[in-house]
Amino acid sequence: MNNKTLSIVSYITIIGWLISYFSYKNKAPKSSLVSYNLKQSLGVAILGIVFGIATNIIAMIIPSIAGILSLGNLVILALWIFGIINAMNEAEKPVPVVGSFFENKFDFIK
Repeated sequence: MNNKTLSIVSYITIIGWLISYFSYKNKAPKSSLVSYNLKQSLGVAILGIVFGIATNIIAMIIPSIAGILSLGNLVILALWIFGIINAMNEAEKPVPVVGSFFENKFDFIK
């Protein structure tokens, strides 16, 4: 797979991220585009998982606000879409709001 394809696939669920990561790990010339998008997509995935767990806990305690909290899932979806668009344009731009936080994290991705 080329660098653009690996960047796009990294945003498609955790399985896509794993496929991109292991394909990229074995690639000889490393690409800053792929490593950047791997970091961004992993950050969005972790954020989505943490938000989902927190939403479920709050919904069990206060069921009446579960519908309102589920709107946060749309925000996570929007972040994924922005990431995919950036990967398709081969741009190393952070996803809105939280992307800059993930730029220097995940040092195992080189």
